[in-house]
Amino acid sequence: MNGLYELLSWMSPSYPVGAYTYSHGIEYAVEAGLISNLDDLVSWLSDIVEYGSARTDIILLAEAYGATAAGDEERLLSVAELGYACRATKELDLETCAQGRAFMSITRDVFPSKNMQLLDEQRSGPLVYPVAVAAAAADRGIPLETTLTAYLHGFVSNLVSAAVRIVPLGQTDGQRAIAALANITAAQVQMALASHLGDLGNATLMVDWCSSQHETQYTRLFRS
Repeated sequence: MNGLYELLSWMSPSYPVGAYTYSHGIEYAVEAGLISNLDDLVSWLSDIVEYGSARTDIILLAEAYGATAAGDEERLLSVAELGYACRATKELDLETCAQGRAFMSITRDVFPSKNMQLLDEQRSGPLVYPVAVAAAAADRGIPLETTLTAYLHGFVSNLVSAAVRIVPLGQTDGQRAIAALANITAAQVQMALASHLGDLGNATLMVDWCSSQHETQYTRLFRS
């Protein structure tokens, strides 16, 4: 498949965007007793994928991908601006923008492309991670559905990895959590393929609250 090798590299835990340093508020949720076992984690992540920032990310990714594929530079930059405005807390903003800039910096050098260069030159401010991934994937001709699936898998896997360390959960339960989210992930990919910017929204108030509380958490291992 065209570009699949590149996509697997980008979504690999070894790709140095620093994803392992973020917990998306899970660290505080564990301290508050909201996540203490596998079932809690699966429920928490399911909500993020269906109603929270993961859903927002893939809608933005699909829109940015469409703009890139159509050669609509103005629309691509508009989606990038909107993506920056969609974060509910300071730490979630840090999480997506730090990864976005890291992805841009590395991918621009290793897998250079026209629209990556455009974003780098025209978007001097913060750049959210899904928009950077979208531009790179569209430029390499990687199918959107494949890109969305890989992005969500990487999103879920990173948060499961954080939970394995701080709940703590065993590695087997971590893989059970990822497997339990397969159907929800597949359904959300199909949602994103049929979405538009009017579908953006967030209904995960407890996730946002935990993220806000994490900012002042006394002892913490993660940046978010």
